[in-house]
Order: sequence, then structure tokens, then C-alpha cells
Amino acid sequence: MATIDVSPGQQTPLSSVAESVRDYYGKVLASSADLKTSACCTDTAPPPHIAAALAQVHDEVMERFYGCGSPIPPGLDGATVLDLGCGSGRDVYVLSQLVGPTGRVIGVDMTEEQLAVARRHQDWHAERFGFANTDFRHGYIEDLATAGVPDTSVDVVVSNCVLNLSPDKPRVFSEIFRVLKPGGELYFSDIFADRRLPTPLLDDPVLVGECLAGALYTEDFRRILERAGCPDARTVSASPVEISDPDIERKIGFAAFTSRTVRAFKLPLEDRCEDYGQVAVYRGTIAEHPHAFELDDHHHFRTGKPMLVCGNSADMLGATRYAAHFTVTGDKSHHFGLFPCDPVDGAAVPAMGAPSGCC
Repeated sequence: MATIDVSPGQQTPLSSVAESVRDYYGKVLASSADLKTSACCTDTAPPPHIAAALAQVHDEVMERFYGCGSPIPPGLDGATVLDLGCGSGRDVYVLSQLVGPTGRVIGVDMTEEQLAVARRHQDWHAERFGFANTDFRHGYIEDLATAGVPDTSVDVVVSNCVLNLSPDKPRVFSEIFRVLKPGGELYFSDIFADRRLPTPLLDDPVLVGECLAGALYTEDFRRILERAGCPDARTVSASPVEISDPDIERKIGFAAFTSRTVRAFKLPLEDRCEDYGQVAVYRGTIAEHPHAFELDDHHHFRTGKPMLVCGNSADMLGATRYAAHFTVTGDKSHHFGLFPCDPVDGAAVPAMGAPSGCC
């Protein structure tokens, strides 16, 4: 049986973890009501445009949804989006409406029972939306090539509380940045831990299925992403995970868990926030965000208001699909040292535990 590295000094059988996840989501859980913790679900109200899209999704698809956030970024019209671990297809059908008839949404999942639900309602959604732009594929997120996703073919990759379930996370992130186009965006919600978790916990199917045993230590996530070529990932939002089940708390309550929404870009960024005297102005042209745009938990761009930004932020706004919605002035010909990019008044934790700056 093949084994793969999960974190320094740890290994786990790939097939046994995959089988455990497949059984939990395909056979054990009948609906989201069967979950034992808040890790794989969210009570946060979605923004109005997402709520409107959710109202158009089939009831059975909604009932079989398991997720920990709202990993749907703005500005998706006409985009090709890949949903990793799409399950019953809830987010795929939301994204289908947002990318529109000129866009495309691909869902990849390893659980046949979940995919059967998603595929069963493709024609129903196509008739309701007035167009068909969804494609569900059986496969593993560690091997997107086998699922038929070629290099540099995707504008946006999303995932909703699925990456923690993978026993080979470095390979997942490597695959993500392989399929993303230059300037493409990874936007996902998942569970993170405040420490490395003991490998034997992966033998517990409930702890794995509840998105806890496989949660990445935040600093290991930062290191994995850096090795994948992305030195600056941004936390968009974060909230603590509550463990109310006594048995689960007894087994894993020694660690603290956080549900985070994170964005990262396929860009040649620096590993620190550097100051080049650049300024960004949001034009207010994203339909669902007319008054402001949130890049992360400490970059709030008010429409029409100039804001000093570090070189990485300037690239995230000016060298991606967001360029159509921002005016970025200045270049990198003059360097002024480190950029003071910390969260305002220490109100938020720097992204993924970095010592300073945005990265």
C-alpha cells in the first residue's frame, strides 16, 4: 500500500484515508443534519447574490451539501471554474449561474454516490437557468490530470471544506497551480488546526469525515503553498470551530480549529510585502460589490478611494481578472523597504500566521 507524507515526520496510507472519506460521505451521512460538529457546515448567512443563486438549486442537492464556508469569489462572469470535491454539486450549480452561459464549471469528486446526486439534476438546472455549462467528473483532487483537467486551463479553483480530507495535500496544491492559468485564483474554505495533529487520528473515520483529523496546521499550509510557488496566501475570513460532541471533544479537543476562507493567486509574488509606492483604486464595477471590495481580512477598498498597497497586493489586483475593476498606479522601479501591511489595530491575524505583512 502506497504511503505519502502528510507533514514532517508523518506518513499515512493513501487508500485507507480515501476509502474512509468515501464511505463517510457516500454511505454514513444521509444529509448535513447527520454531521456531529460545525466543521463541515456553516451558519453564516451568504451574501444576497449567493442567496439568490442558492434558491435556484434543487432541494436534494442542497440536502446533501457539506461545507465550512462560502468559497465563491466575485467577478466570475465568463470564467472557467473548477470545484474540488464538488460532492452533490451545490456550489457547482451556484457557480453555474454566476459564470453565465459563456462560462464553464467543472466539478471533481471521488464519491460516486455524491456525483450521482449532482448528475441526476443537471438537466433540471439547465432548464431552470436557460443554459448548460456544468461538467461532473469522477476523480481524485490529487490527480486532476486523470480527471481530464489540463495545464493552465482554469481561471478559478474553489473548494469547500475538502482539502483537509486529502492525505496528500502537497500534491493537491501542486495540481491546483498546474491547472490554474497565469493570474488565476485559488479561493477556498477549509479547516485549519493550531498545531500538527497525531497521525493515528486519521484511523478514526468520524474524525476524518468531520474534517478535523486531516486539518492542516496553519504554518505547514504556508510552507506547502510556498513550495508550490505561492509565497503569499491571504485570509479572507476566519471563525472558530465548535466541537459540541463529547466523544469527539475527548479525542481531539486538545487542539483548536478554525474555519478559514483563503485566496491565493498564480503570480510571481514576493515572500514579504514590499513597498514600491503603488496605489490602487477600486472602480466599483463588480455588480455584487458596488461600494467596496474585500481583498482579504485587512484590505478593504472603498469605491473611488485611493489606497496605498504593497507590491503583492498591486499584482493581485492589477495582474488578474480583477484588473478590469481597479486602477493601479506606480511600478516597481523604486523600492522603499517593507510595506506596513499588518491588519489595522491588530484586529485580525496576519494571513496563515506569518510574522508580519500580508503573507
